[in-house]
Amino acid sequence: MEIKEYLIREGITFRERGNELITHCLFNGCDDGSRGTEAHLYFNAETGQYECKKCGAKGNLITLAKHFGDNIPNLGNSTNKQPKSKFDAELVETCHQALPTHIRQYLNARGIIDTVIDEYKLGWGKFYGKWWITIPIKDIYGAFRFFKLRQDPNAGDKKITYPKGVEAQIYGWDTLQSDTDKVVLCEGELDRLSLLSKGIPAITSTHGAMTFKQEWCEKIGKGRKIYICFDNDETGKKGAQRAAKLLENTENKIYITTLPQEVGKGGDITDYFVKLNGNADDLFGKYEKEHPERIDTSQFKPLSSQELVKILGLTIKSDEENKIVTFLCELSAYTDNAQFNISYNAPSSTGKSYIPLEISNLFPNEDVMKLGNCSPTAFFHEQGEYDKDTNTITVDLSRKIIIFLDQPHTALLERLRSLLSHDEKEMRSKITDKNQKGGNRTKTVIIKGFPSVIFCTAGLQIAEQEATRFLLLSPEVSQEKIREGVSESVRKESDAERYSIWLEENPERKLLKERIRAIKLENIREIKIANFKRVEERFLSKNKILKPKHQRDIKRLISLIKSLALLNLWWRERNGSTITANEEDIEEAFRIWDAISVSQELNLPPYIYNLYQEVILKAWKDKNGNYNEGFVETTEVLGLSRQDIFQKHYEVYGRMLDTNQLRQQILPMLETAGLITQEADPNDKRRILIYPTLQLTISQDQRNSDDGGGVKNIENLSETKREDFDERAGIMQYEGGLTKEQAEQEALEEALDKRD
Repeated sequence: MEIKEYLIREGITFRERGNELITHCLFNGCDDGSRGTEAHLYFNAETGQYECKKCGAKGNLITLAKHFGDNIPNLGNSTNKQPKSKFDAELVETCHQALPTHIRQYLNARGIIDTVIDEYKLGWGKFYGKWWITIPIKDIYGAFRFFKLRQDPNAGDKKITYPKGVEAQIYGWDTLQSDTDKVVLCEGELDRLSLLSKGIPAITSTHGAMTFKQEWCEKIGKGRKIYICFDNDETGKKGAQRAAKLLENTENKIYITTLPQEVGKGGDITDYFVKLNGNADDLFGKYEKEHPERIDTSQFKPLSSQELVKILGLTIKSDEENKIVTFLCELSAYTDNAQFNISYNAPSSTGKSYIPLEISNLFPNEDVMKLGNCSPTAFFHEQGEYDKDTNTITVDLSRKIIIFLDQPHTALLERLRSLLSHDEKEMRSKITDKNQKGGNRTKTVIIKGFPSVIFCTAGLQIAEQEATRFLLLSPEVSQEKIREGVSESVRKESDAERYSIWLEENPERKLLKERIRAIKLENIREIKIANFKRVEERFLSKNKILKPKHQRDIKRLISLIKSLALLNLWWRERNGSTITANEEDIEEAFRIWDAISVSQELNLPPYIYNLYQEVILKAWKDKNGNYNEGFVETTEVLGLSRQDIFQKHYEVYGRMLDTNQLRQQILPMLETAGLITQEADPNDKRRILIYPTLQLTISQDQRNSDDGGGVKNIENLSETKREDFDERAGIMQYEGGLTKEQAEQEALEEALDKRD
């Protein structure tokens, strides 16, 4: 044995200088009055010879061992070898016998008593060129399989295995084979030994919080109370939930024990016992909650959409339909297949991310993922679990709410398209990582489940294949809403602490948060619609001319119906994990759909459709409304210049409109939707004029938008035709259940067809 190894074993601290080891004198108290790094006993690191520069004591490793009363055979250089590489019971015993006093004292300080240290053969050995605490791990049959190594506490807190590459194992099969009716599943071998020292049966996985295996569940036994107590950090919380989910169907009672915050971030069982002097009984009473959690549902009552609007209105002013639809979208995450997606499209600073983020505060934190613009590799690595054996990353998005605070990376969006369309509940994809040698390594990604997804983007243009996968929403930008928002901000920022207390203590908001947790715990799998014929007939009556996108629109409408039923599931017909939506849910869903359907039909964000109504139509009426029929017949209607639109926009909204945004995004989208046509000014071919299509029809001629879109003007209808048109539009509106604008558009197209 080398002198350095012996000093470490005996817990003697020293400092190194060149080939010398320097420590306080061990013989005559020469350094009792020494300060700082002052010391007088010098060792030769190679030969083990020593000399005290103060009292003159001299000797070598053998004489030093005799001084300490050690009787270790073969102390000479022939033992300067690390333990043999073969792992077996003999190596376990060798390392246990070599356990130095200072390491035993360290383990005692962590709450592990000597009888446990000896029973479980904790030891000390040199592996991979360093000294480690050795924790021998047995398999289910009681045979030693490997060491879990823990770094010398003076050097760090690294943990590895010996040999390398072994699979995760339960540390504590012996506990599960006993007749104990209570078991703690903890995170870490030393935590388990600390619990055993308190007389508490415990087990752990040897490879961390997220490595508990499904196949272990059937070996866990039945009729037990299993308390899951992991470290106080995000990984520990996720690992506890994951293990609880795996153990749900084992015919045991499952509890999750959450350590008090006083243990600190990342604090563990040992910190609870040692730092806080914690009471063992509190782990099984004060800090535990049954899984799945039970919530008293008698405190709830049927909740109408207007009552919901009122509660959401505590923090979100105006935006009634947006609030309801966003809430139902996030709530739909707790269904198996009724989730739907939202895209908030609006210019910067209009509050497009505020609504989904504010509503997400009502939902459990573990169910909400808030993401910026990330690549597919980053997304899958951060959200998934990597299995080294199969080289796969599994990303479980079931019952998750994903909020992208910016338009996702294009490549990520492409990979998520099938998921957003609910094509398959499990998809496989490939990503490529750089390996340590600079090359590429391919990994398989398995994506499971359907999440509820919300995009928030300042980009107004939407590719059609994206638009058909989302409900398009935009925050209101009215003066009234902005004024209310300013007042709320002043109140909040003036005293943030008081505002937060007021908000969190609001009884209706607290009850809504509790209601959401209760809905989640009900684990509803299927939501049926009793009167589905009513839904079909009403939808078709509102859409006389069907388009391919209506196949997805009807799915969104049905998702609204199902989400409304889920909100009031305790008052709906129920059979196991299936509930049935009633007429009330259908009527309410159609009311919401009618309020948002026009912009969905046109594939336009409401911001752009509202701009068309409030700015372009009003500017056009201002320009043409004062002219009589004779003037119009002579000169035709007057088109709008872009300057006319800028001026009207400022008049309506009190701010300037971005020139490039109007030219490159807004006008092309309106033209594609058939709401405007753009033509060259007859008096100046360099200038483009804009015409609303209330009196227009599509032409096959030239297109003048920056993206190549356009339509052509036609003659006004005659007075007689106009009367027929008004009468026909009224009939269509009444019989078809159409809005006034939809009826006028269909009547106009019908009249023009007859004229042609």
